[in-house]
Amino acid sequence: MEFSGRFYAGGKEDLLQQIKAELSDFRYRHILGVGQTCFELAQKYGVDAEQAMIAGFVHDYAKEKSDAQFIEKIHAKNLPLDLLNWGNFIWHGVVGAEFIKDELHITDEAILNAVRRHTVGAPFMTVLDKIVYVSDYVEPNRDFPDVEMARVLAYSDLEQAVIFETKHTLQYLMSTNAKIYPDAILTYNAYVAKK
Repeated sequence: MEFSGRFYAGGKEDLLQQIKAELSDFRYRHILGVGQTCFELAQKYGVDAEQAMIAGFVHDYAKEKSDAQFIEKIHAKNLPLDLLNWGNFIWHGVVGAEFIKDELHITDEAILNAVRRHTVGAPFMTVLDKIVYVSDYVEPNRDFPDVEMARVLAYSDLEQAVIFETKHTLQYLMSTNAKIYPDAILTYNAYVAKK
C-alpha cells in the first residue's frame, strides 16, 4: 500500500527509513510485523487501513531512546510528572507519541492515541486503539505460549483478543512482581473484570 498523504506527508519508504534509523534490526522487524498486522485487522474490522498501518509502523518509534531523552521530553511537553516514576515500558508509548509528533510530523490524534495506549490499553479504546494493542501482541515475529490462540482471537473477535491480551499481560507482570501502571488495572477492570 502506498500512502495518500492524509496521515503522513511522505511516502511509505520515507517513513520506514526514518523509523529504521532509530531502531535496531530486531525492533525494526517487529514494527514491520505490527504494521502489516494492523493493516490486515483494519481491513477486517472496518478501520482506515492506511491510518492503522502507519500507527503500527510508528508505535515503537521511541522504544530505543535513552531515559534522558524521555525525561527531557516529559519536562518539555509538561506531561504529568508521575511519568518520571516509570520507565521505558510506559514512556515509549505515552511519551513516544510526542517524539512521533515532533520528529515524524504525524499529528493525527487517532494515531497518536493508539501509540499512547498500545502497551497497557485504556478503559476506553477505539477500534484503532484495539487493533494496534492486539497487533503488537500477535504480529508474526512474536513467539510465546498461547500466541496462536491470541492470533485466532485477533482475526475472529477483536474484543476477545483485547481481553485475552490484557489478562495474560497482567498475569505475567504479577508473576514477575513488576510494578503495574494504573491504566493497566483500569483496562483490566473495563475489559476483563466485567465479564
